[in-house]
Amino acid sequence: MLTVIIIAIIIRIMKNKIKLALDFWGKYYPIILAFISFLYSVGLWFSGYKLEGIFVGLWVPSILALSVAIRQRRNQK
Repeated sequence: MLTVIIIAIIIRIMKNKIKLALDFWGKYYPIILAFISFLYSVGLWFSGYKLEGIFVGLWVPSILALSVAIRQRRNQK
């Protein structure tokens, strides 16, 4: 009986942590994706693939601009 209660408590805690992680990801995913793109761009640039690094570097403002447009669209509804 005690193990069932402990398992129920652990499941409740895990659900809360998963919900917090999804809320965080839902709010900050464009910044995280843009930062990963930036790091990839810098890696390409210093690896000698300068044109590819510039191309990937253009993704950063595109990702951020698209996320702003999506959020404005959501707020209008």
